[in-house]
Amino acid sequence: MSPPDTDVQSAPSRPTNLDIQVEQYLNHLIVERGLSANTLAAYRRDLTKYTDFCHAVGITKAQDISGETVTQFAASLAKSTAGRKPLASASISRIISGVRGFHRFLLLEQVTAVDPSHDLKPQVPRRRLPKALRVDEVLAMLAVPNPEEVTGIRDRALLEFLYATGARVSEVLALDVDDLDEQSQVVRLQGKGGKQRLVPIGSHARDALAAYLVRSRPSLVAKSKHGQPALFLNSTGGRLSRQSAWLIIKNAAQAANISADVSPHVLRHSFATHLLDGGADVRVVQELLGHASVATTQIYTMVTVDRLREVYVTSHPRALAK
Repeated sequence: MSPPDTDVQSAPSRPTNLDIQVEQYLNHLIVERGLSANTLAAYRRDLTKYTDFCHAVGITKAQDISGETVTQFAASLAKSTAGRKPLASASISRIISGVRGFHRFLLLEQVTAVDPSHDLKPQVPRRRLPKALRVDEVLAMLAVPNPEEVTGIRDRALLEFLYATGARVSEVLALDVDDLDEQSQVVRLQGKGGKQRLVPIGSHARDALAAYLVRSRPSLVAKSKHGQPALFLNSTGGRLSRQSAWLIIKNAAQAANISADVSPHVLRHSFATHLLDGGADVRVVQELLGHASVATTQIYTMVTVDRLREVYVTSHPRALAK
């Protein structure tokens, strides 16, 4: 069987047995692993690529998929087709991991007698070090919002909060006012898979939040027809969106003359890197970031080692070759 030369126009009308089996797997992920809506949507997109390929070669149920089918699908991802460039190795690795998880599920549920993806190993993408701003760059960003404007006070509170807690932007924007524990000076964050964690809030972020709650938020919530429990509000009194938060960060970075592409996740990377630079234990940083595995957090230690090496090379009189 040779891989199809055409796109998915030749696929049969849905749903097929294979589509139903994919839905069963996705439901399993919801119940057993408590995946977020965004993560589940990513799984669905990746597996749709797989089922589209299978349909294009005449396969409509998982029992008919062979090891050759899976291998040809993996090869197709690395090839350019009409209107699509070849996928990056990291994307291919992610998709293949999803396909292998799907087939393992079918095997465990005894839907299939074998796992056709067993011998296919996902590519190991080149590990990219996370971006991190220097401390002075972060401070320059924090100084950008106008403290005399309602939205400026909010923007300063948002930036301070993101940097002080290392929270994902989705976690911050999901917060309600009641999630703040001002007496204990911590915030309860809802992480991936519904896992909660408590994270301390530094004094600068607490001051910025207090100014926002007293001087800015009442004016914003007054613009809403209904009471709004959200902590961070937009200009019409609704919950601040991810797009708006991203724009606030981007504008602050540009105004601070930072040439690097700064996203909400860059502030999270900076939080972790600066903690480790300051001597924090990697296990503590893991807990603050909400990482399930310390291996994920240890990526940041590579950043700090590179920084130490850079300082050493530029500072030690005998570090450089003649």
